[in-house]
This record gives sequence, C-alpha cells and structure tokens, in this order.
Amino acid sequence: MSSRTSPISQPITIRRAVARDAKRLTRLVRGSGAYEGKYAAAVAGYRVGPDYIEAHRAYVAVGSDEHGGRVLGFYSLVLAPPELDLLFVADEAQGRGIGRLLVAHMQSEARAAGLDRVMVVSHLPAEDFYHRVGAVRIGTALANPPAVLWDRPQFEFRIPAE
Repeated sequence: MSSRTSPISQPITIRRAVARDAKRLTRLVRGSGAYEGKYAAAVAGYRVGPDYIEAHRAYVAVGSDEHGGRVLGFYSLVLAPPELDLLFVADEAQGRGIGRLLVAHMQSEARAAGLDRVMVVSHLPAEDFYHRVGAVRIGTALANPPAVLWDRPQFEFRIPAE
C-alpha cells in the first residue's frame, strides 16, 4: 500500500483492489459521465467481478478525510499482453490529479513487473487525458459492434527502467 498526496486534493491512498470492491468498481464504471449518450452501450451491463480483480493487478484510489475511505478511482493492469485495461475516476473527483496518480502508480507496477511498454485503447473523451499523462498515440482500434460502435485511439506508455 502506498500513500500519495495530490497537489490539489486531500491525501489519496492507492491500494490493491479486493473482491469486496467489485460492486463499487462496477458502479463507478456504469455511472461514469464519460459513458453517457451514444457511449452508454459500451458499459451497459459491464461488470467488474471478484474474479476479474483476482486475475489482474487492479488498484483503487481511496480518499481520506472528507471522503471517509471512499473509492475515488481505479485501474487494472493486465501483464500479458501488457495493457492498461481499465482506468476510471469518479465524476465528482475528476480534475483533482487522481487519474495522474493512478497512471504513475500503474507505471511503477509495470516497471516492477519488468514491462517496458503498456498499451491502452482509449475512450474518445479520454484521449486528451492520455496525451497529458505522457502516453504516445500508436494507432487506432477499429469499432467492434455491437458493444463499441466507434473507432478508438490506441496509446502506449513507455516504461523507462529506473
């Protein structure tokens, strides 16, 4: 478990997700404002189950103080092939540096696992975020109907050795 402080928020702790977090993570995905309107189909019925949490390196950002230990965001790192599979920040917590903290934590975990690159297929509204946190555009993931009806940008995080 590590503790980090965002320059614009209260202390945030990033810890490994556990099975009992599954329902909260599912609600965070399904309730994301980034997936409203035409994007809603991509998360309709989506479930982050205990089996998923156990199979992958999933981590949650938990707020302290005024947030009372509430999950403010999470990510999931798949090792083979290396991919940032999920990255979500609660709508009310966005703009406070939590996404940036999660990306930095993911990069640290990837480095510890011996990875030198991590790919991510971005949701269109998140494209600017990935640019800002240092991901490099490497291509386009084509639409995959019926779940995803639009092309999505593919990015790569390059993980330098320390």
